[in-house]
Amino acid sequence: MHATAAPLLWVDAVICRPNGEISSNWRGLLAHDVERRLAIASVLAKSNLPGASRWGETVKRLSWFLLILVALGVAGAFGYSYNWLPLQSRPSKFRTAHVVRGDLISTVNSTGTLQPVHTVQIGAIVSGPISKLYVDYNAKVKEGDMLAKIDPRNFQATVDRDQATLANRRAELERVKALAENARANERRSQNLRKMKASYISDTEIDQAVADRRVAEAQIKVAEAAINEAEGNLRSSQSNLDYTDIKSPVDGIIIDRKVDEGQSVAASFQTPVLFLVAPHMDERMHVYASVDEADIGLIRQAQDRQQPVTFTVDAYPDDLFTGKIHEIRLNPTTLQNVVTYTVVVETPNLDMRLLPGMTPSLSFQIEKRQNILKIPNAALRFFPKPDQVHPKYRPLVEGTAALEQESEQNLINSSRSAEEKAAANRLRNLRHVWKLEGDLLAAIEVTAGLSDNDFTELVKGDLDEKQELITGNALPGFGGP
Repeated sequence: MHATAAPLLWVDAVICRPNGEISSNWRGLLAHDVERRLAIASVLAKSNLPGASRWGETVKRLSWFLLILVALGVAGAFGYSYNWLPLQSRPSKFRTAHVVRGDLISTVNSTGTLQPVHTVQIGAIVSGPISKLYVDYNAKVKEGDMLAKIDPRNFQATVDRDQATLANRRAELERVKALAENARANERRSQNLRKMKASYISDTEIDQAVADRRVAEAQIKVAEAAINEAEGNLRSSQSNLDYTDIKSPVDGIIIDRKVDEGQSVAASFQTPVLFLVAPHMDERMHVYASVDEADIGLIRQAQDRQQPVTFTVDAYPDDLFTGKIHEIRLNPTTLQNVVTYTVVVETPNLDMRLLPGMTPSLSFQIEKRQNILKIPNAALRFFPKPDQVHPKYRPLVEGTAALEQESEQNLINSSRSAEEKAAANRLRNLRHVWKLEGDLLAAIEVTAGLSDNDFTELVKGDLDEKQELITGNALPGFGGP
């Protein structure tokens, strides 16, 4: 049997009547399944059954007609939904955000380094090996506490020598005093003899007695000076001996120890640092923040208003620390043509969680406004295309107006005079936001005020709370075209 004989026999058995005409049941089946009708129509067209070719062509034409009707129905439904459904129910071509009411805090952000309020470097004035250490890292000390001891033997020997020298000088003073007393006695006897009779003693002997007395008195002064010198040497050697006791000059905490027992200290050319002591570290700390010159004016305003400073550290990421501006240092730091100033922030540290060397991330609160209307920053940054804007507002986004808005900052920094730059800076807060009117955008002029990362204060402008503003074009697949 031929390969197509079985399908043709099946078609003849199912859809053909005994007289060779197409069954009415098969006609209903044709009206139910278009794809199936096309396939069967192809089989009918190839068969030699009576009327099969005519019905096959009819089924094909009917199938294409139904497909066209379905396509027109889908297009009509889409057109109806776009033109007659409410505007709110249509897919939007733009992303939007609302004007909200609330508080707004303007801040300047910076980073800094935590350091003690004051650090005392304790060094050694004399040289020698460290014979004893009395404190270690993190030890709390009081003023006068012993920290370390330098071997005192050489310095003690020097003190003993100077004490002996002083004793010798004092004995010498006694000797010359005795000689002076004898000289004065000889002078008196000579004078008495001259009074008794001039010939008893010559003038030469009288002069010699006077000279001997004066020499003896001068030797007393020399001996007294030698005693003073010996006493000075003794005080110096005693001071060096005392310097072998390394004591704390202040109350504080040992934050660094640079020597160990047995280590030799050489103080010949410069004073070696043995310990670092931080007074009041368990009370308060300082944060040394580096602030750009463009923000120093705002920092001064915050200092005048006594605005708080908040910061976080990586060691306690969930905790917020507070402080106040202690001072703005006048000495600038210039690095790669960037000028910064050091701002010192004072913060309490009673729980000793803040440690030297930590790197806090600071926010200087410049000003705070409460219960104000806030514009999303994305709405202020949005700049539409001219074909998206109502013709009335297109001059704002095309031609010279658009060029001026896009290059505003460049114009401010160009070759304008200082007066013109200042005036342009004062006008930089005049901005435009966009709302949807029908299918096109309309502009609203606003005056911006304080700003944070998300919102900007509405100082002036025809905006209401919860008003919807355009923030960007819709992304494909998220309601956009």
